[in-house]
Amino acid sequence: MRATGGAIVLALALAVTYVPAAGASLSLSEREQKQALVFGQRSVINETFGGEWRVVQGSGESVEVVTPFHRLALAARHAAFKNEPLKPQDKEKLLTELKDRLMFWVYLEGPSEQFARHFSPRLLVDDREIEPALVQNERTAVRQDNGRYLARCVYWFPTKDLTGTSRPVLVVRDAEGQAVSRFAIDLARMR
Repeated sequence: MRATGGAIVLALALAVTYVPAAGASLSLSEREQKQALVFGQRSVINETFGGEWRVVQGSGESVEVVTPFHRLALAARHAAFKNEPLKPQDKEKLLTELKDRLMFWVYLEGPSEQFARHFSPRLLVDDREIEPALVQNERTAVRQDNGRYLARCVYWFPTKDLTGTSRPVLVVRDAEGQAVSRFAIDLARMR
């Protein structure tokens, strides 16, 4: 009898399918929250999870755009790996963290441990340059097998000048103001 109950629960979970949106949701409705949770829970068997939010340069540098949907799905995925549900208070905390903000996890390569320490990101949207609300540059980058260093930086930007279909460009500049990396981001392809 338990196997039948489990099959019914699985069938119901699979029935809650994602209908492609018209772009990234910068704040989630209750329905979108449920979709993100189901998507994250089911993603434990999906090795390509996160690809929708990742932009990779030819150099190997990348950025992962952390939309509210992505963050909630990722948390549900991590909870599912531990065979636990995502706690309601954890869900609320995650959504509050991203209220009116969009987070970027940026992976940059450079020649020394401290190369990214003074980087300054900007988000270019149409003719506007948006300053970050918070910058966390890696102070000590990790040495890679190829001798270069990988810095993991986190940038938070306000969403007031963004829509779910915006096509911003994330520009990371060095201390002299020279662009060291540019990432063209298409929010319309993301949830």
